[in-house]
Amino acid sequence: MFGYIYVNEQELKLREYTTYRSFYCGLCQELHHRYGRRAQLVLNYDTTFLSILLTGLYEPETVFDEKRCLLHPVHKHQMACNDAIGYAADMCVLLAYQKALDDWEDERKASGRILASMLHSGYDRIAGEYPRQTKAVEDNICRLHEVETAYRDGRESPDAQSDIDYVAGLTGNFLAEIFVWKDDIWQDDLRQIGFYLGKFIYLMDALEDIDKDKQRGNYNVFSATLVRGAQPDGESHSTDGNGQVPAETGIWDESHREKIQKILTGMMTEASRAFERLPVLQYAPIIRNILYSGVWCKYSVLQEKAGQKKEK
Repeated sequence: MFGYIYVNEQELKLREYTTYRSFYCGLCQELHHRYGRRAQLVLNYDTTFLSILLTGLYEPETVFDEKRCLLHPVHKHQMACNDAIGYAADMCVLLAYQKALDDWEDERKASGRILASMLHSGYDRIAGEYPRQTKAVEDNICRLHEVETAYRDGRESPDAQSDIDYVAGLTGNFLAEIFVWKDDIWQDDLRQIGFYLGKFIYLMDALEDIDKDKQRGNYNVFSATLVRGAQPDGESHSTDGNGQVPAETGIWDESHREKIQKILTGMMTEASRAFERLPVLQYAPIIRNILYSGVWCKYSVLQEKAGQKKEK
């Protein structure tokens, strides 16, 4: 599900990209230090963004060091280390464990069971240290699992299954709590950033997986929306008489694409608005690059692939 909150490398200065990579590598190193080498497998860009955002806001003492790593043993790489990166590493494992457990329970993926078993001891420690974040993740993933199970079992749950705001909001709910590191005056804005980024991530993942989910019979919020003959904004759409949207009408159809892009843009607008209220000076250009440009790189790739597929 994660990996959509990334930089637009072409729009970053070399010095800024080097700094970004130092946080990415620093987070990888922190995962290794706290949870062992296998935990480095769950490294993602989204918690890298979290580490940069919290560092820029709280300005903890940060050490930059050059080290070699297993993947890059020849040359040393700059790695950042601070308390915010440590927190991001904990949240990375928290999210990865629940995602792996969900993969096993929902689709019986052996890889999910193996990963969950590897992270279990670390997860127990995190749950004890961060009960608020843990409860938010567990509760909302459970609700999402209920929606997916009802769809797979053919049980009627039309309101939940096709309600984009509700379903995407479940991911938004737990990411909102993940983004709140401390109980202080900044928590409301951080919670807003996390909430709208969480919704954005969920919908981007649904866009990317829609064909795969259709083949496997898995739940996808966009498939559920289209199958019910509804537009993403709730407007009706012509059907073929069986309540199905005609085959030639896909998620990348012009009318759907415009509406979905409007929804995604609205989410990023709210996340960016909350960020601009925070007194972040350090690393602000990197954060703005991600919020205003980087998050759309994957969307452009998906749109381009859909266009190529349609031409074929």
